[in-house]
Order: sequence, then C-alpha cells, then structure tokens
Amino acid sequence: MRLIRLAAVPAVLSLAACAGYGNGYTDAERAAGGAVIGAGTAAILDENVVAGAALGGAAGALADDAGIVR
Repeated sequence: MRLIRLAAVPAVLSLAACAGYGNGYTDAERAAGGAVIGAGTAAILDENVVAGAALGGAAGALADDAGIVR
C-alpha cells in the first residue's frame, strides 16, 4: 500500500505541475520539474526521495506522450 501511495502522489502532482508547461518545453525540462515535485512529495511523506524523483521525472517526461500537455 505504501508503494501505491508513493507512486500515485508524485505522479499526480508532477502531471499537475507539468500541465502549466505548454509548447516550447522539452521532455527534459518537464522531467526536471516532475523530479523536483516527486522528490519533494516523497520527502514530505517520509518515503524514498530517489524513487519519488524517478517517478515524478518519468511522469513529467511522458506527459506530452500521454496527451496531458501539448
């Protein structure tokens, strides 16, 4: 259950943060923003910060592929 919470919260917050990124932002820029959000969320939840950063970064990088940002 902790893994699900750890995966869900940073992913949702990362995608929400990336929604503000429009045209002109690269996957790397969105991934960096997602990684920061994911690491911060994991730290607040007292979870694995590296895993949170990895999940957030992946969510940010894949946001355009999923159709969340254009």
